[in-house]
Amino acid sequence: MLDAGTAVKNRVIELCRERGLSLNRLGMISGVSQSTINNIVSGRNRSTTVTTVKKLCDGLGITLGEFFSTKEFDALEQELI
Repeated sequence: MLDAGTAVKNRVIELCRERGLSLNRLGMISGVSQSTINNIVSGRNRSTTVTTVKKLCDGLGITLGEFFSTKEFDALEQELI
């Protein structure tokens, strides 16, 4: 089962590929630290904050709605802790 952390990771990677951006460049244009981005894409950070996603979106020039508007996010089931 896909979880939210994996969906965020996959979306960040997908958006960078679409735009020809390195993860380092994404960090520079979004103001998110390289270590935070590395933790997201490596799967070490499985609970990225909305604030961080918003910064990434700002750097990518998209809205939060556009970030989360994918079949992958639509298919997520409730995660019980």
